[in-house]
Amino acid sequence: MTPNRILPDLQCSLVCDGIRQESNGNLILLGVLSQVLSPQFPITAAQLYVVNRWTAGKGAFTQVLRLLSIDSSTVLQKVESKFQLNDPVFSATTVVAMQNVTFKDPGPYWIEILVDDVMKLRYALPVFLVQKDGQGAKPGEAPAPAQG
Repeated sequence: MTPNRILPDLQCSLVCDGIRQESNGNLILLGVLSQVLSPQFPITAAQLYVVNRWTAGKGAFTQVLRLLSIDSSTVLQKVESKFQLNDPVFSATTVVAMQNVTFKDPGPYWIEILVDDVMKLRYALPVFLVQKDGQGAKPGEAPAPAQG
C-alpha cells in the first residue's frame, strides 16, 4: 500500500532582494542575503523574498513563514501559503514576499518555516549597524562596530 500523504522535507530556504523568472520557468534569485547591513536604525526593506524548496513529500500542504524580532518571540510578519506535491520524486518551490519589513534595532532576527504546524527550519538573519563610510562586514563575518 502506498501512503496518500507524506510530510515533505525542506531542501533549502533562501532570503533575497528580488526574483525573476526565465521563459522556461526557472527562477533567478537576486541579492541572496546572508546578513543585512545598515548605517542607521530603524530601517525598512520595501520587499524581501523567501524562497523555499520542498521535496520528498506527497499531498497538499500549508507552509507558514514567520519573521521574528531579535527577542525571538515577537512575530513581525507571518505568511501562509499552500503547495502540492503529487509524488515524492518531485519538488515544489514556494516564494513568499514580505512587504515593508522594518528592522528597529541591530541583532539577529529569526525566520521560521513550518509545514502543517511542524517546524522544519529556524535560522537567523543577522542585521548589523555599520560605519557610514562604507566599511562593513564581508559575508560570513561580523562588521566592525560603528563609531559615533
